[in-house]
Amino acid sequence: MARLLSNDEITRQLQELPGWKRSDDTITATYAAPTFPDAIRLVDEVALEAEDMNHHPDIDIRWRTTTWSLFTHDAGGVTQLDIELAHRIAGHAEALGASSE
Repeated sequence: MARLLSNDEITRQLQELPGWKRSDDTITATYAAPTFPDAIRLVDEVALEAEDMNHHPDIDIRWRTTTWSLFTHDAGGVTQLDIELAHRIAGHAEALGASSE
């Protein structure tokens, strides 16, 4: 099982993830893609990453805006898996021209 990160570890690592913030036991971000197909493409690309990691985000899709929530359920909070997936989401968002809100 992945180790829970401390509050200080989460705060420090989120500084390297613009647009990401902590909300209780999750980290969240919202990205606005240039178009609806770009938003769906972002979800599709992240789905492949998440499947490879066996770590799946909660995703809300509203037109061209996607909101991501990451939480390691079996650990009961934020772990390094969440931080790593957040970096991958941010990278795909940037490549598709999506901006964090």
